[in-house]
Formats: sequence, C-alpha cells, structure tokens
Amino acid sequence: MASYGHGGTTNCSRWGTHSDNGLFEDGDIIIGGLFSLRYTPPSVDYSFNVQNLPLQYIYAMLYALEEINRSLTLLPGVKLGYQIHDSCALPAWELKAVLSMVGDKPIPLIIGGSNSVTAQILSRVLGPLSVPVLSYTASCPCLSDRQQYPNFFRTMASDAYQARAVAQLAIHFNWTWIGAVIADNDYGHMAVKVTLSFLHEDDENSVCLAFVETLQRETIVSDAKRAALTIQASTAKVILIFTWYTDVIELFHQLSKLNVTDRQFLASEAWSTSGDLLQDTASHKVARGVLGVAIRSTALPGFDSYIRSLSPLLRPSDEFLREFWQKEFGCDPNTNGPTQKASLPPCKGTETLEEVQNFFTDTSQLRVTYNVYLAVYAAAHALHSLLSCPERFSLSAFSCLQLMQHLSQVNFTTPQDELFYFKGGDITAKYDLVNWQSTPQGGLRLALIGRVDGFDLHLNDTAIEWSTGTSQVPVSVCSESCAPGTRKASRKGEPICCFDCILCADGEISNQTGSLQCDHCPAEFWSNTERTVCVPRQLDFLSFNETLGVTLTAVAVSGATVTTAVFVVFLHHRQTPVVRANNSELSFLLLLSLKLCFLCSLLFIGRPSYWACRFQQAAFGISFVLCVSCLQVKTIVVLAAFRSARPGAEALMKWFGPGQQRGSVCFFTSIQVVICIIWLTLSPPIPQPDLEIPGLKVTLKCAMASVVGFSVVLGYIGLLGCTSLLLAFLARKLPDNFNEAKLITFSMLIFCAVWVAFVPAYVSSPGKYAVAVEVFAILASSFGLLFCIFAPKCFIILLRPEKNTKKHLMAR
Repeated sequence: MASYGHGGTTNCSRWGTHSDNGLFEDGDIIIGGLFSLRYTPPSVDYSFNVQNLPLQYIYAMLYALEEINRSLTLLPGVKLGYQIHDSCALPAWELKAVLSMVGDKPIPLIIGGSNSVTAQILSRVLGPLSVPVLSYTASCPCLSDRQQYPNFFRTMASDAYQARAVAQLAIHFNWTWIGAVIADNDYGHMAVKVTLSFLHEDDENSVCLAFVETLQRETIVSDAKRAALTIQASTAKVILIFTWYTDVIELFHQLSKLNVTDRQFLASEAWSTSGDLLQDTASHKVARGVLGVAIRSTALPGFDSYIRSLSPLLRPSDEFLREFWQKEFGCDPNTNGPTQKASLPPCKGTETLEEVQNFFTDTSQLRVTYNVYLAVYAAAHALHSLLSCPERFSLSAFSCLQLMQHLSQVNFTTPQDELFYFKGGDITAKYDLVNWQSTPQGGLRLALIGRVDGFDLHLNDTAIEWSTGTSQVPVSVCSESCAPGTRKASRKGEPICCFDCILCADGEISNQTGSLQCDHCPAEFWSNTERTVCVPRQLDFLSFNETLGVTLTAVAVSGATVTTAVFVVFLHHRQTPVVRANNSELSFLLLLSLKLCFLCSLLFIGRPSYWACRFQQAAFGISFVLCVSCLQVKTIVVLAAFRSARPGAEALMKWFGPGQQRGSVCFFTSIQVVICIIWLTLSPPIPQPDLEIPGLKVTLKCAMASVVGFSVVLGYIGLLGCTSLLLAFLARKLPDNFNEAKLITFSMLIFCAVWVAFVPAYVSSPGKYAVAVEVFAILASSFGLLFCIFAPKCFIILLRPEKNTKKHLMAR
C-alpha cells in the first residue's frame, strides 16, 4: 500500500535543512525520484510555494508507474514502487535525499538531476556505486562524456542540438551579426560556445557576436539594466538569449522601459515556452515575435483525465497534493491530520480540478513532463531486459552495474508509438520550433512553426510573425552582403562579419552574393562592366571602317596616286635631260617599287586571314628591297660615272651598264624573295588573337610563328639601306646639277630614322596599334623616298623647265 510521507509539513522549512517528507510506495523494486517542487529565495518561508509544473512532473512519474504495473507484457508480476523527494532546487538537499535513498533501502536507479550542475554532482557521487542517474532536464553537453559520467543517462537532449538549431536559424535567415545574453554559469557559457562552434563551421556563412552580456540571479536587476542598454546601443537586431525565464522577465522589463521593441529574440528551451513570460503583460511589446527552440510536445492519452481526477480525499496521505489543494482552493482538505496553516478552513469535499486552469492541469503541451514519462519507461524496459536474461536474475540478486548495462542497450517503442534508445547516455534530439504571436485580445500565444529532428531543421517560414509585426524577415548584419561583381575585404581589427566590398578587377568576376574572392575569366573571355559574368572577348583589328583605318587607307592611296602622277610626268618628259640623267629606267623602276610600297600597306588593314598574313609580310619585304636596291644601284652608277672620268678609269662604266644595273637590282631583290619563300614555307605568320593583352577587345593579329624569319627580312632591308646611305654619303661632293647622291643621302637618312624609331614603337604599342605603327612606318618611309628623290626633279620639270636642259645639267 502506498504511503505519502509522515506527519508534519512538507515545506523546505529551514535553509540548510532537508525534509524527509515525500511520496513513497513500496514494491518489488523501488525507483527513486527527485524533483524541484519548490523554488523560493532562502529568506522567505517556503509554505504554499509548490510549483505547478514540477508537481505535474511528479504525477507523470506516478502515471507511468501505474501504467507499467498494470501492464501484462512489461515487467509482468513485478510491482514497481517509488520514493519521491522534493530537492527544493538546492543541490545539497538533492544530494542528501539521494544518499538516504541508496543508504536506507538500496534503490537501483534514480530519476532526477533537475539541472546540469546537480546531475554532475549526483553522477559523480553515485558513480562508484554504479547507480544509474536518469535525468529529464539536464542538458549540458559535458554530460555526454562517458569517461567522466558512465552512469548518467537522460531523456533531455544535449544542448549541442539546440545550439546547432539556433545556428541553423541564424544561417537560414542570413543573420550574421547577433548579440547574446546568457546566464553567467556553465549552461550559458557552454551554450554560446557550442553555438559559435556551429556558426563558424561554414566560412561562407560566418556569423559573429556583436556582444555577450551575462546575467547573475543575485544581481539580476543591475545586470538586466546593463544588458538592456547594450542591446539598445548595438546595431545587432537579433539577440540570442540562453538563460532562465525569471532572468528574461527582468530583462524584458528593462527593455520595455527603454522602448526597445524592434529586436528579434532567439530563445533557448529554458524560456521559449515560459507561461509566466507569455502572461506577463509588461513584456508583450518586447516579446512579440520571439523565435525559440522548445522540447518536443507530445500528447499522453489519458493523462489529462488522470490529473483532473486527483483529490486529497482519494490520497489522504499525499502531502504534495494536499499543499497544492491548500494553495489552489484556500482550504485544508485533511481534517483529521495536522494542518500546515491552522487558519485555513476545512474543505467541503466538493472541490475538483475539472474546471481549474493552470500549469498543473494544462496537458495540451507536455514537454519536460513527457521526458519524465520516458525516463520511467526506459527504467522499466531496462529492468525487464535484465530480469529476462537466461541467468534469471531474482528481484534481489541483480546489481546496479548490470542494470546500467541493460539501460544503455534499451530499444523499445513507447505507448505513443515512438522508437526510443540511448546513444551512449544521450537521446536523439526532438525539438519544436515555436513563435510568440499576437492574439486579438492583445496577448501572446505560442505557435508551432517547425521542428528539429537531430540536426535536421524543418521550418515553415510563412507561419512566422516577426518582432516588427510583419512577414518581413529582420535584417541583422554588420555589413551588407557584397553584391555580385564585388568581393569581401576584411576590415583590420574587426570581426570577419564586418567588411568592405571591393569591385572585382578587370578580367575577374563574382556571380554570387557575398563572394570571398573574384574568379579569373578564361583566356577567351573577359568580364562585363558589372563584373558579374564572363563574356566572349570581341575580336578587334585595324579595320577599313574605323577612323584610323580610313586615315591610313587614304594616305596610302594618296601616296600611290602621287607616285602614279610622278610616273606619268616622268613618262611624258622621258626625253628631257632631268629624266634621262641617272638612268631613267631605274627611276621608273623606283617609282614602281614605291607604288608597291604604298599599296602593300593596305594588306595590313582589314581582318587578318591566312593568306593576308603571308602576303603582307612578303609584299612589304620585297617592295622595300626593290626600292632600296634601285637607290643603291643609282648611287653606284653615280660613283662609277664620276670615277670613270678620271684618267685610267675609262673602262669602269663598262661594268655598270644598263644590263648590269637591271641585273644588280634583280639580284638584290631575289635574295629577299628567297628569304621570304623559306620563311613563309617553314614558319609563316598566322592570324591569332592576342590573348595576353587585357581587355574586352582582343586584337586579331598576324602572329609571328618565327621571329627569326621576320628579323632576317627586316635585317636585309636594313643592310641594303645602310649600304645605300654609306655610298650616297661618299658621293655627296660630286657636282650638284648631275648628282642624285645628296638626295639619296637625305632620303636614306629619313628611311633609316623611321625604321629605327619603328622598333620600340612597335614593341610598346598595344593590340591593333602595333599594326598601325607598322603601316605608318611603311607610309612615312615611302613618302620620304618619294619626295626626297622626285620632288626636286618634278619641280624643275614642271615649274623650272628652263633648267631642264643638258647645258644646265653640265654647267659644272
């Protein structure tokens, strides 16, 4: 038969003194239970301070035990008894109760450890005795260490899971700049540490703490004021709170005084479902929109009827129920025994819990209550497994160590059809995600918006009511995310979440928001203006349609036209002394070569093609060699003519007759032709985009596959040019009227100057401008030769015909 303590009161009567009162029922096996039924500062009388929710936990344990004792399949023929004590939220009293339970009549298992600190103490004390401690609320990740706490088990998930859930919420809503308010104890510090470890797992979604404020229960008012001022001053719009609901009430009161109502709070399971906070009207304008992690709510069929059927008349020795009755109805239900408050009138006996609405009778959301229920069933299944062993342990023969081993291996389906098992001493986390939403009456209600299974987050974003009262997700960042086309650049001495956005360099892109670096475009592509996408590079070349191309074409055509005009003038006056002097045949050949020089420049303008690249260099090289060869032979003829006038040198001109002159020109030119044939056969230039030069436009040019071949072509032209310059210089003092040497000298000086300047200009010019430089050099040197050689003669022929006589030419 059950016994419910012994005479006297059940209150925590004196600081430092533990009451031996509690609930007791004998049985074949006794299970211990420890609950923090009362919580009041030690200077205050504890009478009538029975807390409703812990009282519900106690009767959840009794409900589960009664179910098991009635079961025909679970522990058949075995009656489970219990010893339940009130620890008064004091670790020292909880420890004293445990020692009395395992000392007086050995109890193989304790359901208790109402918080992590107490659970650690109990586990260490009972560890040498191998007595399992099965907690329903201790959540510190440290208790997962099987080396330190081998006898600890819990039906409450480790805080590592809720910390991960909070981190996932922050990342899901792109909150990278959050504040934290925590309890100044292991629970708060460990929770924020674990949360940060999860937040920093993903470097691309780093989340930083703007501040961390701590709250101590002994100085809660001053600490709450300080934390409220920090929250008000911070730019962080999302605040994470890991502390008890009593601390949160004071914090919200302080924020309400400061009119800070636009912060979005993330709640830990310690206060996310607090009825006191939900009913605290002073906190409503601050608390609206709270988003929190809560222990999974589970229905217990029949438990509501069980709670509402409780009555001291049916349990006359139940001091816990008697004290609750006194507080709830203001009367003493026990007229035969000693009363706790002599001034209370006796109850009428008609009092019932059917219409009572408080946390004790509210079974709509069973959270910790269900954890207690699970703990009882886990213990029962472990005992069932142990007693079903082939060794057939008797009720008094098994050891606590054997029970602990079977407890770690339990695997069963609960009456609610849920699979239950331990991983070490932990269970897989199952949380609800809750949201504090406004009611039409101006209050707040708890709304389910998602769930957490292990590390998996399931969230209905559209069901959330935010602190702003809208469906717009709050923004909480230190720096706005960098737009595509930019990259993050950390600020020196500031958290990683605070950064500047730097535009990607030319040729680099970033096509995602918040990129850490810019990516180089492939060689055939270039970045667009926004630096967000690589676009194909545009082929660019010296075109006939652009201003530069049109200008060079016009100059080239003009040069060819002027050369043709001079040719016509010379042809019309071919019998005159000026034309016939210095071999008119070479003059016509020189004019033809100059015209070819002007026209070959047009091959460099327009889109480079396979054959254009070959012809332009060959035409350029051969035309200029032909031109310079004519000048060189002319100079040699002048020298030979004046040398042959000396005594004994009459036969010299026989070697420089018209045939020899034509042959010399052909010989010099044929060498260049051979060089060009060999070069263009073995390694010709090919059209190829110049990808090494940065920019959206890439120059399509004739790439020199062999620099040696091009160098030999230029070198041969330079050799002939220098030779002609030297010969002309030697002939400069010969008679003026008949002598072209000075004209040739001046023209070759211009020619050499142009091509010497060409080399550095060509090398330093980017893209198509290098081609323009080469065309300009061709035109400049061609005009130099044309005007220096033929302008004086045309002047005489057209404007000074009186000087176009043999007498005038032979005057000196």
